[in-house]
Parts: sequence; C-alpha cells; structure tokens
Amino acid sequence: MLAAPSIQKLLDELERLPGVGPKSAQRIAYWILNTDRATALRLAEAIAEVKDTVSFCSCCNNYAQDDLCDICASPSRNHNLICVVSEPRDIPPIERTAVFDGVYHVLGGALAPMDGIGPDDLNIADLMKRLASARVEEVVLATNPNVEGETTAAYLARLIKPLGVKVTRLASGLPVGGDLEFADEVTLGRALEARRPL
Repeated sequence: MLAAPSIQKLLDELERLPGVGPKSAQRIAYWILNTDRATALRLAEAIAEVKDTVSFCSCCNNYAQDDLCDICASPSRNHNLICVVSEPRDIPPIERTAVFDGVYHVLGGALAPMDGIGPDDLNIADLMKRLASARVEEVVLATNPNVEGETTAAYLARLIKPLGVKVTRLASGLPVGGDLEFADEVTLGRALEARRPL
C-alpha cells in the first residue's frame, strides 16, 4: 500500500534519524498523525528552536545557548581539570556520576585514518591552546575504549605530556554485577591493569 506523498516524505525523513528503521519510522509517523495538532506543533517548534538557539561553546565545543556552555561558565567547576571527550553526547553520562567537578573539551570525533579523519579534523589545536593559556593540572582522556578512541588517547597523551600536565585515562574493566566467567580477555586484562589497592 502506497502512502500519501506527505506521509511518505515524513517517513523518509524519520528513517534518516540514527537508529530509526522503517518500522520505527512508521510507528513515529502514525503517532504524529494520531496525536492532536498542538502536540505535533510543539515537537516541530522544539526542533526548530534547538536548531536556531544552540551552537558550540567557544571554549570547549560542547553544546551551548550562549558563548560559553553552563559548565565552562560555572565558577564552581575546577577549571584546572579538563576531561577530553569525543562528542558532546559523552558529557551527560559523566555528569550523572556527580564525581567529576572539572570542565570538558569536545574533540568532535576520534582519529580514524582509514576514514580520512586526522588530527586537523578534530578540535585538538583548540585543546592545545587551552593548555598553553591556562594552568591546567590534569587532563582526563575519556575517549571510547575502541580502536579509534585508544588511538586518539595515545596521540593526545604524546602531545600533552611534554607540557608537564598530568595525563590520565578512564579505567576500563568489569562492570559492577558482572561475572568473571563471561568477561572477554580484553576487558578482564584491562580490569587487572587498572586494579587499585583496597
């Protein structure tokens, strides 16, 4: 059965969203069609507003509605401690821990030479400028524990260490509640390497 042109256009646009396949797009489209007009318009207005008002923080490249994001603008944050992440979406999980009180630097991706992404394609030069102009004591490298993330972390560590700044990496290993028998060798090896005294 063919959909009306406007429905098909909506389906096509929804399918372009990450993680949304044809069936999910169809469910969302039919929800939009069956909901009241005011609800659908609020969704459309929220999308338009976020596109009009949100840009990147001039300091860390996180999402911001002003020149600085709320974290960079906060005087209660430790500006001598910078956590480097690949994308803005990596910040909320760290913030939810309520353990980290420093600031962030968003690279805008990770090194992936096979995909043509090199150091000049990331916000590495901005990070180095921040380190040169501020009294940063520690940089926490919080890139993903995959090939690209590890490559990026190693590259950054080589650049930063000569500046006399402490460079640390997020520990990785066994999840809380996990069983040793189900852990893969890489995860278990990292857990052993990152062990700490009790």
